[in-house]
Amino acid sequence: MSSKRINYSKLSREDRIQSLVQLGYLNADQAQSLINNQGLSAQLADQMIENAVGSYGLPLGFVPQLIVNHQDYLIPMATEEASVIAAASFGSQIINRNGGCQAEVTQSLLTGQIAFYGFDPQDEDRLTEFVNQDQDRLLALANQVKPSLLARGGGARHIYTTFKGEASQGTRFFILYLDLDSQEAMGANTMNTILEVLKDELVARFQDQINPEIQALMAILSNYSPQSLVTASCQIKGRQLKGGGLKGGQVAQRIALASQLAQVDRYRATTHNKGIMNGIDALVLATGNDWRAVEAGIHAYASQDGHYRGLAQWSYDGEADLLTGQITLPLTLGTVGGSIANHPQAQINLDLLGRPTSQELMMVVAGLALAQNLAALRALVAEGIQAGHMSLQYRNLALQVGAQDQEVAELAQALKDSQIPVSQDLARQILADMRAKQEDKS
Repeated sequence: MSSKRINYSKLSREDRIQSLVQLGYLNADQAQSLINNQGLSAQLADQMIENAVGSYGLPLGFVPQLIVNHQDYLIPMATEEASVIAAASFGSQIINRNGGCQAEVTQSLLTGQIAFYGFDPQDEDRLTEFVNQDQDRLLALANQVKPSLLARGGGARHIYTTFKGEASQGTRFFILYLDLDSQEAMGANTMNTILEVLKDELVARFQDQINPEIQALMAILSNYSPQSLVTASCQIKGRQLKGGGLKGGQVAQRIALASQLAQVDRYRATTHNKGIMNGIDALVLATGNDWRAVEAGIHAYASQDGHYRGLAQWSYDGEADLLTGQITLPLTLGTVGGSIANHPQAQINLDLLGRPTSQELMMVVAGLALAQNLAALRALVAEGIQAGHMSLQYRNLALQVGAQDQEVAELAQALKDSQIPVSQDLARQILADMRAKQEDKS
């Protein structure tokens, strides 16, 4: 049986895990680890960070199916927000019914920079010419630092320079950028190691041949990665989007309008993109990647023209009844090395994904982002965002007042059906009544 035909929300946690074993996503040891809630051990946490006192858990769930480039993916997501996985699953179902997402990685390069200062205005042409004439040797030097990366098909690709800042207003900087293909690794440590070697080489030569006052300020990877872009797109029949008393075409048109609003209003763009990041962060975190770096780079990309804009864009063709969505993201992700290799849960989650390459993972992330945004916009412009959120908030309220196991669903339903304003006091009273009735029966 395919995972897409199973209503996982109706199964117990143990039954969900066993289903994934039967479908071949997990082996018996991995399943037992999940059943026993064996995540990051205290011993491993102590090795990974300073001053460790334990580990902090997040709920781990999954979207049963998202089709990207005609391939099915089961997507693990680590998140504490109640509506995220439900919304991602709903958006994915709509996209899947329409053939899934198409995605491509246009390029996948990390960018790092070395910043120099202390030069005179008359030095600028000489600095630029010096680096331009020495590019081949500098690239060769960079690749000598990590020969194993070069042997795997990666390595330093481009070097280019610019000047930033005005001396009259502070300090003028000469900045050298390096683009690196890190293959399947996130590559931050590799990039920083290479940059340090280039920095030492260049500052010595600049001081010797151009100006002895020139200094290197820093050498570091940038989390802005416009040289590593992935694009996902999909087309959806408008009639499949009906809801909130509106016809499908009306909902599709309103989704397109909501997309336009996110292009011109910073307040809306911020929330538009936060919803997109709900899905991106949850998957990036689940695979052991650096979600903070991803966040920083994506938000910088959203404001690349000086205006902060929505990342996903939708347009509607009324005659064809087609809603078209597209998103482009700067992503640098890894599937090997570092915390990815060390974290046992990240390894299980990569198995759930089918052991993707780094570029494949980029495409899945972009597809998930599009599904997450579709679900959010449809809810927002049709039923209203609270309709879906409140059911999940009732569950959270049930947990807050101490409901256990089957009590949670029963109490959440009672709160939903309540004719008076919902509060913690009301939830406690209903829970007490439920338990009193249960005692009477027993």
